[in-house]
Amino acid sequence: MDDRLGREMDGLPRLAWYQGVTAYQWWVFVVGAMAWLFDCMDQRLFTMVRSPALSQLLNLPEKNALVVDYGTYATAATMIGWAVGGLFFGVVGDRWGRVRTLSASILVYSLFTGLCGLATTGWDFCLYRFLMGGGIGGAFAAAATLIAETMPDHSRSTCLGLFSALSVLGNMIGLAIGSRVFDPGRLYLAGLSGSGGIPGWRLAFFVGALPALLVVLVLQTLKESERWQKARQTAGENLERQLGDLGSMFRDRRWRTNTIVAVTMATAGIVGVWGVAFWSPELITYALMPAGGIENLPAAEQAAMAARISQTRFLGNLFQDIGGFLGILSFAPVANRIGRRRTFGGAFIISFVLITYVFLTLDSGLKAYIVLPIMGFFSLSIMGGFVVYFPEIFPTRLRSTGTAFGYNVARLSAAIVMLSSNQIREWLAALQFEHPFRVGAVVVSTVYFVGLVVLIWAPETKGQRLPEE
Repeated sequence: MDDRLGREMDGLPRLAWYQGVTAYQWWVFVVGAMAWLFDCMDQRLFTMVRSPALSQLLNLPEKNALVVDYGTYATAATMIGWAVGGLFFGVVGDRWGRVRTLSASILVYSLFTGLCGLATTGWDFCLYRFLMGGGIGGAFAAAATLIAETMPDHSRSTCLGLFSALSVLGNMIGLAIGSRVFDPGRLYLAGLSGSGGIPGWRLAFFVGALPALLVVLVLQTLKESERWQKARQTAGENLERQLGDLGSMFRDRRWRTNTIVAVTMATAGIVGVWGVAFWSPELITYALMPAGGIENLPAAEQAAMAARISQTRFLGNLFQDIGGFLGILSFAPVANRIGRRRTFGGAFIISFVLITYVFLTLDSGLKAYIVLPIMGFFSLSIMGGFVVYFPEIFPTRLRSTGTAFGYNVARLSAAIVMLSSNQIREWLAALQFEHPFRVGAVVVSTVYFVGLVVLIWAPETKGQRLPEE
């Protein structure tokens, strides 16, 4: 069976992906998309304000090596928290149900995003990032699984692709809040704090706590999918088929292979995005900042240079997000036509080539506006592909667990790579590379070839129903 647009369902009239979907199914899609959208908003807030925040917390310039190191630590802490929390929420998602798990994970990522705004040192900032990451992984797996099990078969892959693409709107909202609504380096609400105002980066994180209000909507309007309810009944009758059983994922050869494939593919995609592509704000600063910094420039020139860099960071990342939106949106139609494996393979190769070009050659705002959206298109399309693919390679009783395991264990690998990226830059500097930051990004992006190789063992799921056993 092929679930492309306009394909025929078991002899029934041809249906477009949006036809035959009930009002409640649309509502599940909307609420699930909102949960992931706000999750991504909180993630992008972090990438936009981490350097200014840590600069103030450590009382050092943004380009100082210690600030850069702490930025890596905070990002790695988010990845590790994402992995730990995602594994926990993934298992309980199969045991508690998708709806309650989604509610709990939203509450966690919202609460600790807000607490980042109360950080007083670099280390407690990293701690809040770790705890916040715990909610992110759970929200992704629960929302994606609920949508996959609720939407009709002929709508599933397109809706999951749209679900992932709409999350980029969250990135854009976070971008606007983190760089336009609350300039991270400015003080707001003068007179309400001892320093004469509240730093913009703190207010940005406080806004990131607001998605907690979505929990009420989830609990009051959503119900568990029929697939999960049937799986729960079966688990109650057969102890060998328990919901969320990690052991059975590795005892059964089919699910063990799929789990390894999912973890390895996700590691390649996540390292590519979080370890390289999402460092584009720092790349822009690195490319446009004078070699000696702006501290020694006259005040007027400092202000002009800072404004130029801020503007370029905002527009460059906005265009990158737009490219990512289109890339994620394009993954499902392309994968429905040529297959999941070919689509992933092409995206891995092109992403490596583009990241290499962008990080080695970016030297102006104009170039950033041209190349960043193209890089975002391909690197983020991979992330959208996981939302479509992972629920298709696990059975109902293990779907949330498997999706979360594949997507979140990869975060541990990504964290290790990101923590080692500082050492990679130091090693390249010792070898007298002129631009270790740029060359280091290329070295890290070779991880895409790991994802390419593991596709040899990846099952092709184009046109197939979700596995039940």
